[in-house]
This record gives sequence, structure tokens and C-alpha cells, in this order.
Amino acid sequence: MFSIRTAEIKDNLLINRLASQVWGATYGSILTPEQLEYMFDAMYAPESITKQMTELGHTYFIVYADDEPCAYFSLEQKEPDTYIFQKIYALPQTQGTGVGRYMIEQGIAYLRGFLPTPFKVMLYVNRENPAIGFYEHLGFHIADTRDHHIGNGYYMNDYIMEMEVKE
Repeated sequence: MFSIRTAEIKDNLLINRLASQVWGATYGSILTPEQLEYMFDAMYAPESITKQMTELGHTYFIVYADDEPCAYFSLEQKEPDTYIFQKIYALPQTQGTGVGRYMIEQGIAYLRGFLPTPFKVMLYVNRENPAIGFYEHLGFHIADTRDHHIGNGYYMNDYIMEMEVKE
């Protein structure tokens, strides 16, 4: 059974710890070790997580399985009626248990709490990530691609996936 709570700034170390357990398993066969390290340091240093929460408008959520933290995700507003799932990650041992679906459903439920009209959710997924089929199964579709320069000569080569959320 899963439960969820909104993360606080003091959870930046917990998010960092969860990310350290997920990152290699998710991207180890897709990205070079150097790019993995560069991206992890840029995105998951506790100071970076704090900045995302306090300055960049990301709302993080921690998911628990049997009272143990097992996953996290974040949402960011892009436009008045468009939100981005910036991060959606679960510990490898919990994948396939429904935790991914739970995160998407809970994120949408959170947004419905203050968006009374239809809205759009988006996410970026590496074009080599096998999770693409999972997101399509949930109702997302590939809307575009992006090759986003992240520094140090590295790019995030993603599909931009979208889903319309009706009433």
C-alpha cells in the first residue's frame, strides 16, 4: 500500500538519497558514466533540490510503501493550464508494483485540487528509456522531441510527452 506526502526543504537529503539509488539503474545503459555523474551532481545536490523548491517552483512529493520511502516526483507549472512532471522515479525494487501509476494519479489529483477546468500534463523522457511504453499506456502521447543542452557538452535527448486531463 502506498502513501504520499508533499516534500519540504528539509527532505532534500532524502530525495538525494533516493535519487542515488535510482539514477544508475535508470540511466546506466543509456548515458555514459561521466554524463550520469554530471547530471546527478547538477540536479540532485541538496542545494540544487532546495533551489528547485524555493526559486524554480518545483513541488516535490515523497511516496512510501509500507511506511518506507520508495519513490519521488516533482511538478512544475509551465503555463496557467500546463504542468510538467519534472521527475518521476521509483526505487528499482518497487518498479512493477503500481508505484509509477500511483505517482501519476496522485500528481493529477493534486493538480485537480486547484485546477477546476481541463489542463495538460507533460513530461520529458529520454528517447532510449523503456518507460516510454508505460507512459503511453497511462494516456500520454509523444508530442515532440528535444535535444536540450545541459552543459559540459552534454544533451538530454528526450521525447516530450503530453496528456490532456479532462474534468
